[in-house]
Amino acid sequence: MGPKERREREREEIRTAILDAARELFASDGYEAVTMRRIAEKIEYSPTAIYFHFRDKDALVRALCDHDFLQLAQQFAEVATIEDPLEKLTRTGMAYLRFGLEYPNHYRLMFMTPHPPLSPEESEVKHGNPEEDAYAFLKSIVDEAIAKGIFHESDAELVSQIVWAGVHGVISLQIAKCNDAWIDWRPLEQRSAFMIRTLIAGLAKE
Repeated sequence: MGPKERREREREEIRTAILDAARELFASDGYEAVTMRRIAEKIEYSPTAIYFHFRDKDALVRALCDHDFLQLAQQFAEVATIEDPLEKLTRTGMAYLRFGLEYPNHYRLMFMTPHPPLSPEESEVKHGNPEEDAYAFLKSIVDEAIAKGIFHESDAELVSQIVWAGVHGVISLQIAKCNDAWIDWRPLEQRSAFMIRTLIAGLAKE
């Protein structure tokens, strides 16, 4: 490995360390409470090193969201080949839940931590492309189910948002409240599968 390649690898390692530290701090303490200096302190770098990679906190959170949303979209690659829209919707919901369980800090930042809205124009994720945009992937399945006359509701945006809300409720409760002794929690897989079946039963024509 030559000097140029070594410098590039080191640069990527530092960038990854910054993103991982920022994600953890944003998820635990909230976007507003975290400063660039705190992120630098966590990885034992100077603030100058952070600004070399990201011009400000907004740029940093945009990079985090782009990275994490693309990672989420990749979870659906195998699901995309399924022909039956109801089976595809079920498998998509389970893949989404696995992502949240495997990457709880990613999920907290993406869906449970308030931060400045990200416009499609500022994102590296191609808005509306099902291969990169997880919401577009979900909506494409719903569009297919509606076109085949499977659902009684014809508003694909409404259906997509309700399905998302239902599955999000399961994983967000798991992340935030799984150790709450007040609740006799049923196994996550059981709750997840039941939620998805309930949503589909409510949407599908008899």
